[in-house]
Amino acid sequence: MSVRRARLAVAYAFFMLGSLVGVWASRIPDIKIILGVDESGFGLILLCMALGAFSSFPLSGPLIDRWGAVRVAKLSAVFILVIFVGLTFGTSVPLMIPIAYLNGFGMGALDVSMNGWGAEVEQELGKPVMSSYHGLYSLGAGAGAGIGALALWLDLSVPVHFYLWTVLSVVPLIWALMTPWTSKIAEPSGQKAPMFAVPKGALLFVGLMALIAALGEGAITDWAALYQIQELGFDSSTAAIGFSVFSVAMVIMRLAGDRIIARFGPVKVARVSGIAAAVGTGLVVLGGSVWIVWVGCVVMGLGNAVIFPLAMSRAAADPNMSKGRALASVATLGYGAFLFGPPVLGFIGDALSLRMSFALVAVLAVFISLMAGNLKVEKPAQT
Repeated sequence: MSVRRARLAVAYAFFMLGSLVGVWASRIPDIKIILGVDESGFGLILLCMALGAFSSFPLSGPLIDRWGAVRVAKLSAVFILVIFVGLTFGTSVPLMIPIAYLNGFGMGALDVSMNGWGAEVEQELGKPVMSSYHGLYSLGAGAGAGIGALALWLDLSVPVHFYLWTVLSVVPLIWALMTPWTSKIAEPSGQKAPMFAVPKGALLFVGLMALIAALGEGAITDWAALYQIQELGFDSSTAAIGFSVFSVAMVIMRLAGDRIIARFGPVKVARVSGIAAAVGTGLVVLGGSVWIVWVGCVVMGLGNAVIFPLAMSRAAADPNMSKGRALASVATLGYGAFLFGPPVLGFIGDALSLRMSFALVAVLAVFISLMAGNLKVEKPAQT
């Protein structure tokens, strides 16, 4: 059982999932035309994907405990590629809705299980690697978007584009599927597990840290450009740069994060990250000039980058919950905030202003630093 090969296999799983998201995102305008829907109609499709991902968490956790993270990750990887091809058959809204739901479900299941497998590799190596995994997910999303731009330039149809990318993705996936690895299986407790795993004790605060970081990322992704245009008076091309520099900062920090965490420890890194996230978001709120906003986006990206990977590593090592339930519970909070947090910020922006929405994100980021001590894994209490 080669740890090095397993590390590369998990790395590819992260990259592949990110690339599928990037490819999908690059063809959204064309898919919208194929479906013949407006923004609200396509919003329904995206909501179905979000609900699919969210509903996968309470199922993937118990499956990880019963079958092991590696088996669930491999099955989910195959499932998501099949469903990705299936998206090309969604030529009408009634057909696309169930396919979109299954696509979200597969992405959610793969996300949780590959984090579980990655945590096992991390523990076997005895050094942090989770941050770079998440960095590869971001790189994959960028690569998928870039390939999407090339496909548009070549005037490839959506089906041809998706089929070609699936073929390219499946070759290294077969190698990853053949990677030998044995996951630890949770001992049955004899009690029926609840449908939705709720983090307890220190893990609850870890989940809240992931929630706040995901909320910050969602705020930049969905509202930063509109905030800059409507409330700061920037033009659309200038406003788009904010998200770009945020994303680049996230990737750089995640790829460098493992070494930083290994040197300073997760608690110190999280405390500094929380401060950086708060300061960066604060600069975006001030918005005195384009440069202040761009610097704020960079600092915000650096601050938010490693919180979610740290939270998933901590969840996998929790002494009081099984690995599957712990990962699923933290994922529920983190991804729930990323999926459903932006609409809440939108309601606040409509009632008050988008500036107040970002101000709320800045205040919440301070709590990441205050809760960072919960990343330390305590030994289970002796009875």
